[in-house]
Formats: sequence, C-alpha cells, structure tokens
Amino acid sequence: MRIAIAGGGLGGLTLARVLHRHGIEAVVYEREPSRSARSQGGTLDLHPESGQRALAEAGLTGGFRSRARPEGEEHRIVDPAGRTLVHHTPQPGSFAGRPEIDRSALRDLLLDSLPGDAVAWRHRLVAATPRPGGGWELTFDGGHTSDCDVLVGADGARSVVRSLLTDAATSYVATFAELTISDVDRRHPDVAELVGPGNLWCVGVNQILAAQRIGDGSVRVGISLRAEDRPLDTFRSKGALLDLFGGWDRSLTALIEAGDDTVTPRRIEAMPVGARWSGRPGITLIGDAAHLMPPVGEGANQAMLDAAELGRALAADAADPDAAIRAYEEAMFARIHPIADMSARAQAMMLSPTAAADVTRFFSARP
Repeated sequence: MRIAIAGGGLGGLTLARVLHRHGIEAVVYEREPSRSARSQGGTLDLHPESGQRALAEAGLTGGFRSRARPEGEEHRIVDPAGRTLVHHTPQPGSFAGRPEIDRSALRDLLLDSLPGDAVAWRHRLVAATPRPGGGWELTFDGGHTSDCDVLVGADGARSVVRSLLTDAATSYVATFAELTISDVDRRHPDVAELVGPGNLWCVGVNQILAAQRIGDGSVRVGISLRAEDRPLDTFRSKGALLDLFGGWDRSLTALIEAGDDTVTPRRIEAMPVGARWSGRPGITLIGDAAHLMPPVGEGANQAMLDAAELGRALAADAADPDAAIRAYEEAMFARIHPIADMSARAQAMMLSPTAAADVTRFFSARP
C-alpha cells in the first residue's frame, strides 16, 4: 500500500509519523523548498483531547513537553480603554490545560521524527487522476509525476485534493492582518510587559487587536476585522491599521506602532458547517482540506486528531484501506460538525458590536 500525503503541515506530518510507527511507509509531498523556507506563524494551544492526544499516538509527548511553554497559556482580555475584562493565569509549569507551543517548534518535532526521505520538498500537487486499476496518478508543478494507492489531501484551505471529493465552496468570513515585533524585550519593554508571556486580546466593536508571545523573543500582532469588500491592499500599511483604531488607548495601539514594517493581510475563509462527501476509493481528506473553520483555536488541533485517527484506522485494516477510510470519515464527520458550528458562532461573537461583553461572559464562565 503506497500512501501519498499532499501537504506537509501539522496534519500531514502527524499522519506520516503515526503510519511510520505502525510500519507503514508514506511520502509527504510539500510545495515549500525546505522546512525553513518561510515563517510557520505564531503559537498554538494544544488541547488534551485532540492535539495532545494525537502527539501521544505519534509517540511524541515527551518531545512536546520539552518544547512547549505552559506559561504561554496566560490570557488577558481588555477593552479599547485598556481595562482588564478577563485574566486567566495558568498554574506554573502545569501541562494540565492547553500549553502553548510555537508552530515552528511543533513542525520541527514532527519532521525530526520521520525518516529523511519521508518528505519530498518542492512538490506542489496540481492534479490527481484515477488510474484504471485503482489508485492515483499525481502531477506536480513542473510536470513531474508519481503514483500511489491511497491519496490523502492534507493540502489546506485551497486544497487540490478536495475538488476530487466535493464541490463545497469556501466563503469569506473575516479579514486578518498580521505583523511582528522582533526582540520585543529589548526594543519595546512596555509592549513586552503589556503582552506578558502569553496572549492579549483587545476587543472592540467589530474588531480585535491581539498579540501573542513567541518563543524566539518576538511578539506576533494580529488584527481581525469583519469581512469587507475593500481590497487587501487597504490593510498593507501600519498607518492604515492605526486609522482603524482611532480613539483606542495609546498603550494598545503601540502594538501596531512597534511592529516591523511588513504587514501581511489575508482573507479568512471557511467551509459550510456540516460539509461532507460521499466516499471514493483510495482517497480522503484531513484538516483544513476536509473542514476549513474560522481560526478560533480548533483548526490545527482537529487536523492532528484527524491524522491520528486515520493513521490508526489504516494500520488496523491495512488489507482493506477503503474500509478504513470509510470508518475514519464517518467518525470525523460526526466529531467535526459541532466543533465547526461552535467555531462559526465564536467567530461571529468576537467580531460583533457586543463582542466585549459576549467574550467576557464566555471566558468568565469557561476559562
């Protein structure tokens, strides 16, 4: 059974690792030229019932704990005047909650757990064609080809593999702009103190200004806005972002002013809640390719759990991979539906006129 995994993100790498532990080889086809080709983003809070469970299945709990930052779970929510609404402080050194880990550190942990030839870099999948006898012919950017018996789409929001299973379209749900403050403790100590060791959310009307501490000594700043018709170029300068927060306390807008010059805006999209597909032999999806949700803390966790459950199913029924895939998909659809619904409602709550009161009530009841 030759398994091809399209996409070397956290879901694809977790699947490769789980399969490898069961003695099943798989090749991860990744479009990036190397592991260090680009920044992997900010931090993740790994949930015990999903992300941490997947790492346990992968045999990487020890590696996770050596790289995670439990203190990063500290979470403070303030209003536009800088008044604290919620302040969650974790127990020092405890892994009982949802400890933070840098995405880059987690990806490196997974990559280092795989054989050197498990990832084929510079392989961007552009097409997959069914073979007459079963399996798939894969075509990559540049024209080179390969084939496989089982194809797993772990290729994210704009998945090529998804179109082979469903015509479900994504919809535009928010605009997000991101910038980085490097060497924050030395260059901007006031900002460093404001953010603390974890996450800060500044919640206003229809907009959020957030910041999170990264393990390399930087702070990642994110601005979330309701979906608008304005082009993304509108949000490419710090001046344009500052205009959005007129009247906010200067200690909060200092997060934007202190940012390095590059602003990266993007559209946030999501698949319809309850999206599913009819099974097809030798192919399935995990993570954002299967159930793209608003970024409210579940995406990476559910992608890794998808990978662990699919890997375990394939290992348990290696003689009949299609039966294993069917069992995985039915369980995944049932698990994801309420999570996707919650994520959509949370996204709407956080970008609403009453967001400050709603978010305070939510986190006060459920830290």
